[in-house]
Amino acid sequence: MFYQLKKIFRNHNRSKNRDIDPDEIFLDSQNLPEFDTAQFEGRIEKPIPRSAFTTLLFFIFFVGGVFIFKLWGLQIISGEQFRTRSDNNNLRHTIIFADRGLILDRNAVPLVWNTINPESNDFSLRVYATSTGLSTILGYVKYPTKDSKGIYYQDQDSFNAKDGIEKIYNAELLGKNGTKITETDVKGNVISESVIELPEDGKNLTLSIDIKLQKKLSLALLDIADRAGYKGGASIVMDIHTGEILASSNFPEYDSQIMNYGTDNKKINSWISDKNHPFLNRLISGLYTPGSIMKLFVALGVLDQGIISPTKQILSTGSISVPNPFFPDKPSVFLDWKAHGYVDLRHAIAVSSNVYFYTVGGGHRAQKGIGIGNIEKYAQMFGFGEITGVDFFGEKKGTIPSPEWKKQNFNGEIWRIGDTYNTAIGQYGFQVSLIQVVRAVSAIANEGTLLTPTFTKVGKKAEEKGSRVKISGIVPLDKNFYTIVKEGMRLGVTDGTSGALNFPFVEVASKTGTAQIGTSKNLVNSWVVGFWPYKDPKYAYAVVMERGSKNNQFGAVLVMKELFEWMNVYVPEYLK
Repeated sequence: MFYQLKKIFRNHNRSKNRDIDPDEIFLDSQNLPEFDTAQFEGRIEKPIPRSAFTTLLFFIFFVGGVFIFKLWGLQIISGEQFRTRSDNNNLRHTIIFADRGLILDRNAVPLVWNTINPESNDFSLRVYATSTGLSTILGYVKYPTKDSKGIYYQDQDSFNAKDGIEKIYNAELLGKNGTKITETDVKGNVISESVIELPEDGKNLTLSIDIKLQKKLSLALLDIADRAGYKGGASIVMDIHTGEILASSNFPEYDSQIMNYGTDNKKINSWISDKNHPFLNRLISGLYTPGSIMKLFVALGVLDQGIISPTKQILSTGSISVPNPFFPDKPSVFLDWKAHGYVDLRHAIAVSSNVYFYTVGGGHRAQKGIGIGNIEKYAQMFGFGEITGVDFFGEKKGTIPSPEWKKQNFNGEIWRIGDTYNTAIGQYGFQVSLIQVVRAVSAIANEGTLLTPTFTKVGKKAEEKGSRVKISGIVPLDKNFYTIVKEGMRLGVTDGTSGALNFPFVEVASKTGTAQIGTSKNLVNSWVVGFWPYKDPKYAYAVVMERGSKNNQFGAVLVMKELFEWMNVYVPEYLK
């Protein structure tokens, strides 16, 4: 190459009067027609201009100069700086936290949402609708945690759902975290970031709860508990066609927002040590002696067994006596809460006559009873003694007293007639949950369909939604039996123990119950259950007030009284 360049320069430096080379002569002389002129054969060569070589040399020197200048800057001027940065910098994968999905009520009102974290941009904070009686339903989360170097622990690099809906539906709410590469210096300061994978926010979850109804039910529960000195309580309203839970309240309970932050240790410790158990979900995990509300299901068993006409009357003088085999001169006496006189089945439900249900439950004199075996059978038919399948954890089965149960729990003791009497009025060893009760009452209202309760929105009636509504079972009883029991419940509002619910704006069917608890029987659980509207039922309810004085005049029925009066003004659509 150097030889060729030298030759070119030599040719250009020659004088214009230079001698002609022989090969140029021969080339011209051989310019014959058969030469390929397209390939310049037989033509005289034209020299390349000197300016082209000057330009090429300038370009080569310019590019070389740029490289030398850049190399000088990197190695000499900034070399020490880049060497230090290289020694101190660290590249690591960093999490981009996805926002958790919102939790909404049935009308898309937020119950749990996200807000900006003032202390860190890494993840959003959760905000809960407080003072609604929903904390044990909504639950709470624990935020991601990191070490002293600001790196999130591998096993704690996401929201840790601790309770309630947050935990049950965590997979849907959680979303998928993204990833970025973060460059930091030796002090942990971020120098640069590059996103590798974008986060995917969690899905929103729509509950069946109506927050307006929910707030009022909770306030009514707290009001009656405060006025009467009850230590706890719970209430629930459910759609009898879908199993949707429209409102549920729990007292006392923790505050989701405080548990969420986890900084108020004094308050949290007070809840932990509270004997009234604020962390107990009374709807699902609380078990209570049901008292007289069980008379509804005993009545259905009595009708199905045909042991008595629903119009036949039994005299209640205030008590019933049976011989005592151990003390013949001291008969066993089983008290009614008052003397009711002659009552038939409908009126026995309405006034809650113990004597009537002692008689038809265990039998007395000439009147046959259905017996403990059938009491257990019909209680099981309506879902007692088993879980409902509600979309919540911690559900308890409860207890239906039976001879086998007594033998196992009372050192082999035999079953006696008095045990049947007490079981027939929902006492003795009966233990039920509120969610079981509202489902069973719904089955009376819809005449035999046991639904699976749910806290998520389903929508329309079972026949329109098909498989989306879970039917736990069908209670195979004559429709007329349901009609008779419902008539007794309506009579309880117009002429019986549920008179506080006798409104001009809606017809309610109801049954109250009072269960004595404790060894001295000085405390009671107050119950009220029922449904509305009476002629075209849509909703069922159940309320239990826990451990109140047996002498107080404020029972669970007043909770529903407050709710119905409020609905008539603010949400009358629920009463139609």
